[in-house]
Amino acid sequence: MRHNKKGRKLGTDWSHTKAMKRSLVKALFLNDRIKTVESRAKEIRPDVDKIITWAKKGDLHSRRLAIAALGNDKELVREIFEKVEQGMFADRQGGYTRIMKLGNRKGDNAPMVIMELVTEPVAKKAEKPAAKKAAPKKVEAVEEPKAEEAAEAVEAAEEKAE
Repeated sequence: MRHNKKGRKLGTDWSHTKAMKRSLVKALFLNDRIKTVESRAKEIRPDVDKIITWAKKGDLHSRRLAIAALGNDKELVREIFEKVEQGMFADRQGGYTRIMKLGNRKGDNAPMVIMELVTEPVAKKAEKPAAKKAAPKKVEAVEEPKAEEAAEAVEAAEEKAE
């Protein structure tokens, strides 16, 4: 039984899965884009988000956690922290990665994806409270023409009867 063992096995034992995830996270930070199997991409997404969140904190403890998570690669951690300090993910509250589906691989029909770091600024959503207040007024306005149409229909029927 797999009690207290969350996450996907990815077809290997635990140590190999851990090493593969670490390698994929490193490759994503080095190249800003990787091509991999969909289940692997979905599995490393929380790890990438966690490292970027540590970089946004920027303190020594966060830097040491990132070094431990990336397998003692201090240069890569320095680059990540510098990018974040320059404001790469400043306005984004999460969702630092994007997964785009490519289709299935030819040999084993595995679903392939491209996973990349999102660099575009966040688009602000328009506020909708004003639209909610206007909605009841429209309902009342719609009911009045129906009453007028009904009165006109009654008058037309009376004229035809005469």
